[in-house]
Amino acid sequence: MPYRQGNPARPAPAPGKGQAAPRARWPEARHYAALDLGTNNCRLLIARPQGDGFAVVDAFSRIVRLGEGLAATGRLSDAAIDRTLSALKVCADKLKRRNVTLARSVATEACRRAENGPAFIARAYAETGIHLDIISAEEEARLAVLGCHVLIEPGDDPALIFDIGGGSTELVLVDTRPTVPTVLDWHSAPWGVVSLTEHAGNAEGAEGRLALYNRMRSLVAESFAGFASRLPRGIDRPRLLGTSGTVTTLASVHLGLSHYDRSQVDGLIVPAASMRKISADLSRMDLSERATLPCIGTERADLVVAGCAILETIMDLWPAERLGVADRGIREGILRRLMRGDKL
Repeated sequence: MPYRQGNPARPAPAPGKGQAAPRARWPEARHYAALDLGTNNCRLLIARPQGDGFAVVDAFSRIVRLGEGLAATGRLSDAAIDRTLSALKVCADKLKRRNVTLARSVATEACRRAENGPAFIARAYAETGIHLDIISAEEEARLAVLGCHVLIEPGDDPALIFDIGGGSTELVLVDTRPTVPTVLDWHSAPWGVVSLTEHAGNAEGAEGRLALYNRMRSLVAESFAGFASRLPRGIDRPRLLGTSGTVTTLASVHLGLSHYDRSQVDGLIVPAASMRKISADLSRMDLSERATLPCIGTERADLVVAGCAILETIMDLWPAERLGVADRGIREGILRRLMRGDKL
């Protein structure tokens, strides 16, 4: 059930003789919105159609850690729910103020796995008016592809798109020859930056951190094994595109940015060797050292190493020389579907 404000399709009454036509309630450029509630982040995008794409009108992003503690308890915690509801109330206010015509709000891995996921969805609707649709891992992967495929480097061989989330990682092999890439194969692994961090635990000292990182990589590689065995061999120039907080954060570190700048990160192409070096360096640092780095800080310091482990394992199974970076994905995929009038 997408959010619909009013009924823009209903025509206004005809004006009487000598009366001016009433001002249309909905402007010609309708506003659409997409909300993506993940295991770690709550992100909203409001846009209007423009040419073959859209122009962003408003946006919101907040780290809510909805899936914090989920691996141990199987439930969304009260504290995580309160943080998330606070963010959703901000989103609801933006939807009203921007006179959004049509929106879709989705929830992913944390709500798929949590025993009290449906109860949380009901409470969110009651308190904010936002109906969250818990989507499957397959739809999550397809939306991410639809939202970011334009950033794949040119080529004829299959390309791999990945999305490292908070509670899962989606891998999608696509044929890019059609205008909209065709999904050839896909896989969802149960490891994201939150779930892997909580499962693997912490370590002290250089040797302990190295062992922890290797253990993370082994867990991820095991979860990728079935998909890896199905990947085509003998690709001349593997193409790789990542959409997630992990790749955008590491790209910011690669650029030496003092603060995050989407205009410099979205669409960036980074040598795979550079991403591997940054990952290795971060895995050797302790928490306080990582927290001092710009674009990582205290909010990402405890989760970024798990993201590095997942990223390096992806680069192992699809050894591209360069990595494309996308600060776009599910929300943009939803917007494209809404604006094309696709069936939800």
